[in-house]
Amino acid sequence: MKIFLKKYLPLLSVITIIAVLVFSPSCANTTTPPTGGPKDTIPPVITEIYPTLGQVNVPTHKTQLKIEFNEYVVVKDPKSLYLSPPLEKAAKFKIKGKSVVVYFESDLDSNKTYTLDLTNAIGDNNEGNMFPGFTLVFSTGDVIDSMMVTGIVQDCNSLKPLKGATVMLYKDHADSAVFLKRPDAAVKTDEWGFFALRNIKDTVYRMYALIDENNNNKYDPETEKIAFIDSLVVPVVVVNDTLPELQKYDMKDTVHCLARNTEYELNIFKEKPSKQMIVNKERVGERTAYITFMAPYAQVDSIWIKGVPTDRLITQFNIVQDSLEIWVNDPKPQPDTLFLNVKYLKTDTLGMLNSFTEEIPLLKPKKATGKSSTRDIKKEDTTAVFKLEAKPETVEQYGFTIEFTYPLVESAFDSLTFRYLNPRQQESIGTYKVVQDSLNLRKYVVTPNEKLQPGYEYFLKVPHRKFRDINGFYNDSSEVKVVLPNDDKLSTMILTLTNVDNKYIIDLLNEKRDKVLRSYIIDDDQSLPFPYLKAGKYSIRITEDLNRNGIVDTGILLEHRQPEKVRFYKLQDGTFLIDIPEMMEIEQTIDVAEMFK
Repeated sequence: MKIFLKKYLPLLSVITIIAVLVFSPSCANTTTPPTGGPKDTIPPVITEIYPTLGQVNVPTHKTQLKIEFNEYVVVKDPKSLYLSPPLEKAAKFKIKGKSVVVYFESDLDSNKTYTLDLTNAIGDNNEGNMFPGFTLVFSTGDVIDSMMVTGIVQDCNSLKPLKGATVMLYKDHADSAVFLKRPDAAVKTDEWGFFALRNIKDTVYRMYALIDENNNNKYDPETEKIAFIDSLVVPVVVVNDTLPELQKYDMKDTVHCLARNTEYELNIFKEKPSKQMIVNKERVGERTAYITFMAPYAQVDSIWIKGVPTDRLITQFNIVQDSLEIWVNDPKPQPDTLFLNVKYLKTDTLGMLNSFTEEIPLLKPKKATGKSSTRDIKKEDTTAVFKLEAKPETVEQYGFTIEFTYPLVESAFDSLTFRYLNPRQQESIGTYKVVQDSLNLRKYVVTPNEKLQPGYEYFLKVPHRKFRDINGFYNDSSEVKVVLPNDDKLSTMILTLTNVDNKYIIDLLNEKRDKVLRSYIIDDDQSLPFPYLKAGKYSIRITEDLNRNGIVDTGILLEHRQPEKVRFYKLQDGTFLIDIPEMMEIEQTIDVAEMFK
């Protein structure tokens, strides 16, 4: 033992000194700040509420609701403190200690069940951890209403869920109710577009959803989007707090969020204005002007310009007939002001359409001041300007396009030259057909009669002085070259559509569903090629074109007309994205009638 102490005592002394230096507070390293411990990631927890959950006979005058938490909190989004049924003015709040006190500027109604939803409203004061949500239910009468309905709100074109939409129930079934009255029950959708209207009365409702821009809980058609359910809504589910649809989930919890039952699907759309009148006009050139109408499908009886023969006017509506382009087919100088007269059906003060003639002065655009020179002369001042285009990925489907700036008065499309070089650089002359675009009289589509081949170079040439526009100007020559994509990594998808019993618009969209890459319009069973696709994820959107006009029409609330139905092709795993790898040819079959059943 003595030998052990003699040998190791100096070492024990050194260890003891080091331990004192390290662990003694008075000897801490003052150059290193304390870490502060682990970051707080736990959201606030409710410790007390008033009125208690399900309390009845709550006073209607100067009512205050108190929610106390286990820590100090802040209200992140006051709009998410949402009372149903809503009052004329939104709920107000104040922070008192660890409590949020909610109060109202007006009295509550008597004998009514209210819910106060706190979802996405509150976070802790330090780290900003969001409180997952809670719905306080109470009544100013003797009973708590016990029924509920659920559903989802989504965009009518992309079918993407819409967060923050207001879903509303009305006991008044009149069409005017959503314009004039606040709803009898309402709730906001979550990030999945999901809603659960809980503790509502067992009665019959009309159901709407709004993007309520001004938060007045009424529909303002000029600025807001709307959705509606065609039939009357009768609640069939009784509130039970154990139901998955009434739980407050983390919005990143995909499994539980998608597992919630949805009874109703509302597709939000923007209505076209119902009042008809001319709202804008502009003369954009010496011989060119346009007018726009407030509502689509303007009914124009006649149009003329003082001093200009009627046969000298060229007009063209856009596809929805709410914008009209006008050209004067006369190369001589035009007066500083053209007086355009339009006879059309205009909405009067009683909201009725009546024939009306409106005279519109069109002033010549002002030229830039300063001394002019030959450098100020633009190409369009002396030449019939046009764009000649062809895209490698879509030339097989859409062909070559020629679009003139002004309408033509002379044309010679048989003078175009279509030629191609094979991989050995041997030249051949090809044939083609020309079709004027049905929606744009200044645009022409040139389609080769030969099937285009990979490795070939294709040229389309517009020769000099073969086309003359309304300004009296002739064209310059131009040529465009196109080669089919030859990247070996590109893929092809063949889409076979069966049981096509109507006219449909078939769109290939990117992964985000915000860009149309290819489009077809069909009215019978077909196989559609989608070549030259890069590896990635794509969506197939199919729109039922009931009125067969080739566009996706929006809804009209007062006519009880829903927007045209849109469906996305869903894979067996429930997703809407087709994953296309490199160097693949994929065949996909879709039963269209089954999708729209």
